[in-house]
Amino acid sequence: MEITKAILYVTEMPLVIPFAASYGTYERRESIVIELIDEEGRSGWGEVVAFSEPWYTEETVITAFHMLQDFLLPVLFEHDISHPSDITSLFQHIKRNNMAKAGIEGALWDLYAKRENQSLAALLGGVKREIEVGVVIGLDTIPNMLKRIGMYAEEGYKRFKVKIKPDNDYALLQEIRRAFPTIPLMVDANSAYTLDNMKQLQRLDEFDLMMIEQPLADNDFLDHAYLQRQMDTPICLDESIHCLEDARVAIELGSCRIINIKPGRVGGLTESIRIHDYCQRHSMPVWCGGMVEMGISRAQNIALASLSNFTIPGDISASNRHWEQDIISPEVTLQNGKITIPAQAGFGYGINRARLKEITKQCIVCER
Repeated sequence: MEITKAILYVTEMPLVIPFAASYGTYERRESIVIELIDEEGRSGWGEVVAFSEPWYTEETVITAFHMLQDFLLPVLFEHDISHPSDITSLFQHIKRNNMAKAGIEGALWDLYAKRENQSLAALLGGVKREIEVGVVIGLDTIPNMLKRIGMYAEEGYKRFKVKIKPDNDYALLQEIRRAFPTIPLMVDANSAYTLDNMKQLQRLDEFDLMMIEQPLADNDFLDHAYLQRQMDTPICLDESIHCLEDARVAIELGSCRIINIKPGRVGGLTESIRIHDYCQRHSMPVWCGGMVEMGISRAQNIALASLSNFTIPGDISASNRHWEQDIISPEVTLQNGKITIPAQAGFGYGINRARLKEITKQCIVCER
């Protein structure tokens, strides 16, 4: 593939429901959409899932835009690409910036799949025709969170994740379990706790949780291992896993019993597959996390989650969970809590260019 042109769309969309976690509240979502165009005029689409502030990783929308325009795209234009996985070696000299790299790689996977006339899921090695999906409930008043859980249960979601923080965990879960004693329930702390909260975290064992996601800081592999030995509830690592080596360290140390894979966080679909395969060989279940993303990244997550070791419903909700109108057509929808894996060439959905234009606040064309 010879990439002749790249178009960067900096977008912003309001969320249907503000999204709150231990780090703060989002009412609008900035993103970067990447369109790569090859020598035959085909387009491949990717999405950079960095946030506006560096709370989740060090990247932001602004830093990702800088990396794309000034470093990553110039390297891409210097080479012809035989396979999307080539990006790993091409970008090896550029440290981290995984979300910017993943945006380009996602667009290359889409373009490559279209050129090969195959679905993205098939090219990634997917084996499922449909996947079960879960939903995330951001921090709010307990009555509002209970109301949303009930609404999402009626829509058929198969797993429920609630955000927690040290001053809002036990009482919240107590009320959720009173109202919904049997739903598959997990919690996400986004690194809001330390080992000083050990007893507080141990109390959560009584709620029969599927897992507690990322209770401690992202570099606390040893502390997570110690905490896991003191708890019955499985720990899932999210922010800690930036590459295959992190997954290897976590498994060797016993830092968790479950791993969340997000392509944006680990640098793309190629690294996601490597982590998936390694975890499968070591009997470590994985699931696909969400980043409050638009339809492009959501569709690529759907394809990734069709691999065999994604055994836990991921954060791959329907488009209308976050958006009044998504930028893909058709939008992602649920049927009995499941999403059908698209069979069309590429990531399986079209781009609603009119909607993309509506939400774009900056657009830059970069040429070879």
